[in-house]
Amino acid sequence: MNMPYRIATLGSHSALQILKGAHDEGFATLAIANRETERLYQSFTFVDEVITLNRYADFPSIVGELEKRKVIIVPHGSFVAYLSLEDHKRMRIPYFGNKAVLDWEASRDLQREWLSQAGLRLPRQFRSGAEIDRPVIVKLYGAAGGKGYMFIRDATDFEERAARLHEAYIIQEYIIGVPLYIHYFFSPLEQRLEILSMDRRYETNVDSLGRIPASAQEGMNVDPSYVVVGNQPVSLRESMLAEAYHMGENVVRTSREICGPKGLFGAFCIETIITPDMQFYVMEISARIVAGTNLFIDGSPYSYLYYSEPMSTGRRIARELKNALLSNNLAMVLDDSSIV
Repeated sequence: MNMPYRIATLGSHSALQILKGAHDEGFATLAIANRETERLYQSFTFVDEVITLNRYADFPSIVGELEKRKVIIVPHGSFVAYLSLEDHKRMRIPYFGNKAVLDWEASRDLQREWLSQAGLRLPRQFRSGAEIDRPVIVKLYGAAGGKGYMFIRDATDFEERAARLHEAYIIQEYIIGVPLYIHYFFSPLEQRLEILSMDRRYETNVDSLGRIPASAQEGMNVDPSYVVVGNQPVSLRESMLAEAYHMGENVVRTSREICGPKGLFGAFCIETIITPDMQFYVMEISARIVAGTNLFIDGSPYSYLYYSEPMSTGRRIARELKNALLSNNLAMVLDDSSIV
């Protein structure tokens, strides 16, 4: 069945998954590429149209054209990286998701307030280098795939390296454990939360350093880097699934208290560390589809439990949009600023 709307997204991050899922659900598809990527997106038969920009930051220049067409924008991490909050809010293109959540996601302080209100266990946060009394990680603001993060041993180490910090940052307790990224989907139509998949990130060079004995690292003078270069699938112990599910429920419930009745819906990810005593510590939340879901374009063990068919997060988004159209409830899954 052909849908009356075209699904569009920036040609980056998780665009292939989003557009393939949209195609499989009967939507026409549009990739907004740059000069380096246009041929890649043109090579896939499920991409019906490609609009090419000189650079992704030029996206606002075509917003007027897109607003005149029957397009629904599905955002992902590159929208966060290349567009400002103001650019997001000015758009009147039908937009999957609630833009009010972006303010809470973009601010490290507001995000911590959100997660704390939801009752999640958070690492300690330090207001200044002088307060540091244990190993910490310094994180920059924004969706940059771990770029610029620094591991700091103590207050003295921070003072010696603080001159490198030229952007806004937070100082967060370094939790030792297994990193786990849990991919959720909340359906406004069904009022149901789903855990669709999970991953852990492969980061350079910190994961390589982890394979070198500590005694051999002495004198190497190599700073750990947390830039994400890939993702690995993970399956969680089933005895821990209920807590993971409750964390997602609490985040959605709290979002309705802070972001209006719609709250957070669609795809989102909670970034956690699991300690040896089996405790979840929540590092942050991404209120959108994350790149780790690209591992599961043909579905995951968790999505198969719900659907018994290949169901990526990208296709799950398209399925929600299709169901909204078929039930005349499209407004439920679009930002309130959208003109439909």
